[in-house]
Amino acid sequence: MTPEIESPTGGSSHPRLTRGMVALFAFCCAAIVANLYYAQPIIALIAPAIHMSAGTASLIVSLTQVGYALGMFFLVPLGDLVENRRLMMTTALISVGALAAASTAHHTTTFLLVSLVLGFSTVTVQILVPLAAHMAPDETRGRVVGTIMGGLLLGILLARPISSFVAGHFGWRTVYWGATLLMASVAALLAATMPSRQPAHTGSYGQLIHSLGGLLLTMPVLRHRALYQALMFASFSLFWTTVPLELMRHYGLSQSGVALFALVGAIGATSAPIAGRLADAGHARIGTYIALVVGTLSFAPNLIFPSLGVGGLVATGVVLDFATQMNLVVGQREILALDAASRNRLTALYFTSIFLGGAVGSAVASSLYEEAGWRLSALIASLFPMFALGHFLISVRKR
Repeated sequence: MTPEIESPTGGSSHPRLTRGMVALFAFCCAAIVANLYYAQPIIALIAPAIHMSAGTASLIVSLTQVGYALGMFFLVPLGDLVENRRLMMTTALISVGALAAASTAHHTTTFLLVSLVLGFSTVTVQILVPLAAHMAPDETRGRVVGTIMGGLLLGILLARPISSFVAGHFGWRTVYWGATLLMASVAALLAATMPSRQPAHTGSYGQLIHSLGGLLLTMPVLRHRALYQALMFASFSLFWTTVPLELMRHYGLSQSGVALFALVGAIGATSAPIAGRLADAGHARIGTYIALVVGTLSFAPNLIFPSLGVGGLVATGVVLDFATQMNLVVGQREILALDAASRNRLTALYFTSIFLGGAVGSAVASSLYEEAGWRLSALIASLFPMFALGHFLISVRKR
């Protein structure tokens, strides 16, 4: 029998959040969120198999992110209304079905529809993170969220090299079959170990969704954080959707070479625990400034010194990942502190904005690269964090 977590207004104490439980949360988040990114480096292999053109192949990535944004908006708020463990199990099982369907799809429409459903159901991770925040003491919440987000972000970054390597040796369908088995294992793990939590909110689902507008209007911190990370993630998605194409076409790398490149980029996940500690110590503004400046400058090696070649692309990948993850964790720590009873809805608004930004970046990636090449793609990608930095500096000056 799993332990229960009372709502914030309840009388009993939360189950102790041990290091083992934090590690479990981090692993589950990593395994689940990887579903969003398996396709990113292998769209060139998937597209001809489902009769898509090279110029529209990035729709596979963008529709997955659109599905995730829709799931964030319509499903994650339910974490403030219905029992969390049951909600996580339902979404996890839908993911298992979507992955199995993707592995057998042969037509464009079918695969794109399955990608949308897969993104929609992968929001399980954003029910797990607020659950951990409820269990963590105030003084260590940033550190706990940072550690779990580190696992989540490692899942994002490792999904690309794993899918590239597996697809290069065994075919892209094997990637989805393997993900199906992993997700089924995660669903079993969630059923066996996750504590249950019945929220205190007693309104209807309609009232819950309607309240999202009020939260967005009355919380400027939420609006600013959502904007900054949406812009950062647009840049992140544009880069990681186009760079495999550049590596294979311009530098002649194989899928295994692209896998190794993406694995090096995973170094950027190390910023997540650092960001959590900065936020706990009251240095969220400094952390945001560092992340946005570094993100803006991350494309400089490629744009100023194109002769660096693959080395310049590696530098951009590592630095951009580092900046994106730091800004994400600092922002999430800030919004989770706004209102304990609304954490799932705050998370929903935050991540809906982020993945809409990511969908924009990945949607334009293929056509931009095909029409204008790598340098213009990199220049446009650098403008997103630059705009976020400008907005941040203006808002700080006003305050």
